[in-house]
Amino acid sequence: MSDAYCPHMGAHLGHGGKVRGEAIECPFHLFCFDGAGSCVSTPYGTKVPPKAKLPMVPLEEKNGLLLAWFHSEGRAPDWHAPALETTGWLPLTTEEWVINTHPQETTENSVDLGHLPAVHGYRDVEILTPVAVDGPLLTTRYAVWRKGLAHFTTDFRMEFNISVWGLGYSFVEVEVPAFRLKSRNFVLVSPIDGQRSYFRSAMTVSDESDPKGLSPLLGLLPKALSLRLVRAAAFHGYVADIKKDLAIWQTKRYVEPPARAVGDGPIGVFRRYCRQFYSELHPAAHLVAQAG
Repeated sequence: MSDAYCPHMGAHLGHGGKVRGEAIECPFHLFCFDGAGSCVSTPYGTKVPPKAKLPMVPLEEKNGLLLAWFHSEGRAPDWHAPALETTGWLPLTTEEWVINTHPQETTENSVDLGHLPAVHGYRDVEILTPVAVDGPLLTTRYAVWRKGLAHFTTDFRMEFNISVWGLGYSFVEVEVPAFRLKSRNFVLVSPIDGQRSYFRSAMTVSDESDPKGLSPLLGLLPKALSLRLVRAAAFHGYVADIKKDLAIWQTKRYVEPPARAVGDGPIGVFRRYCRQFYSELHPAAHLVAQAG
């Protein structure tokens, strides 16, 4: 994957650029670049400028997602999110937003236990496995009780197994024993500039889930159809929860150090974990997290 801006005169290749065979053509001066970022032609019939080369970003196709690696100093990846077995899981369903926040802010929710009752109405938050850090990987497990769906279910327990890889990729395994439901939730955040980020969510459901756990009526339908309906219902609830967080992220500001209280969750551990993802040679990058 390449940088979006033409190295010749700065035009955005995503706005008016065209694919010409195996190359992309800049809309501004019609310079063409190949898949390695090298300029292969100009409209002038003269020698290609040696500095006309698109910066490239390593890209992996994994878990039904395209994962891009960015390093402010151009270093190659020194860790990779693991590949997951996709057999037995439905295709991903997704939604995305552009929000006024930084990836560190959104990812911090994974350990912010205090916001779970306040924002989402969860209760009886129980830590099953304390937060642990292993290089670029942060993990934790906890369970909550959630209010039942109106006129449909009683209150139910949810268990979350969280794996955070850096600031842009979080993988959450969710199990709802009462509904015999297992899902995989992905939280994918990409910074746009110092103020905005793309926030993408994705979910899949295991085909071992039992739709009758959610409603006996689903047992009357073909399994494939009932699983898709379960996925749609689960994703609807997931997105509803995200939108509650969006309202906070859009208007809050980063506070360092926070006036922490018992019950917040391991916020300090998370923020120390985050320091490894900022460049010592580009300290201004860390200030982005404090914008607002």
